Amino acid sequence: MSRFIISSHSPNEEGNVVRVTPESAGWEYVGFEVYALTKGQTLRKETIDQEACLVLLKGKANIHTRHERWENIGLRMDVFEKIPPYSVYVPSNDVYEVQALTDLELAVCLAPGKGTYPARLIPPSEVGVEMRGAGNIERRIHNILPESKPADSLLVVEVFTPEGNWSSYPPHKHDQHNLPHESYLEETYYHQINPDHGFMVQRVYTDDRSIDETMVVKNGDVVLVPKGYHPVSAPPGYEGYYLNVMAGPVRTWKFRNDPDHEWVMESKLAAKQK
Repeated sequence: MSRFIISSHSPNEEGNVVRVTPESAGWEYVGFEVYALTKGQTLRKETIDQEACLVLLKGKANIHTRHERWENIGLRMDVFEKIPPYSVYVPSNDVYEVQALTDLELAVCLAPGKGTYPARLIPPSEVGVEMRGAGNIERRIHNILPESKPADSLLVVEVFTPEGNWSSYPPHKHDQHNLPHESYLEETYYHQINPDHGFMVQRVYTDDRSIDETMVVKNGDVVLVPKGYHPVSAPPGYEGYYLNVMAGPVRTWKFRNDPDHEWVMESKLAAKQK
């Protein structure tokens, strides 16, 4: 298996099914966890020096922090309903407690925090929805925590790729601290597949090909993108979902397309406008 794939496992005693830390990934900023909680189960964590974005992938929950409480949040029972999720932003030096009101799949997105912003609910109505690309590189985007919304480090977005389509395409990268042209951002991809016995294909490669891996990704896999371009393909018969977490020294998403393939987007958009 590729060193960039972290596979999910059966829930442990606290419900965790996958975990990425900066230490385990060999980088500095991004952490990511998923919990599969049964109805009535409770998860309690301190954020310490990290901020967190709790994304309710599916199911309903009560969530409270040190100063805030939200009851009976959650709307979708499956990510492929394509309804924007409920999420909760939690600053560093805080605590969160999640009580599952139904079986619950919860993503915990983590990055360094400074305690600048208070805890808040991010309801579906505040999630920006857009269609990006055209033709067989068109995909649906849910901007959960974009750079236009307050946070210290985190950027969080989910993407739906129709069967037979590509996303994160044209291949792009954000691994150089070269503003305003490109920002350095580490990134995780948490994949789900419908039907769940299918697979996605993801490539991670650099200009000099010091990294050049093409991976078969299963349902529940996390792909690490420390640097390089990272396109995704959904084979016929299977639609893909992924939740992206990004963070780096500056909270901005400035990317560079692979110049060999940048023309594809222009070609697809031109065909769409005809």
